[in-house]
Amino acid sequence: MPKAESKKQQMAAGAALAAKRGEMPESHLRGASKEMAKSMSEKELHDMAATKRKNLPTRESKD
Repeated sequence: MPKAESKKQQMAAGAALAAKRGEMPESHLRGASKEMAKSMSEKELHDMAATKRKNLPTRESKD
């Protein structure tokens, strides 16, 4: 079960999931969310989007 590593990644997964479910047009996706929609299953996107945001950093660290 993939977990989001940052708030931005969690938000991108949520947008990709909405597009995959038909709740928003895929043409509205940009960048990471567009790639996620193409390469991940609906379950993977759901799991990533469902990650609690409380302790996530705003962005992934580049260490």
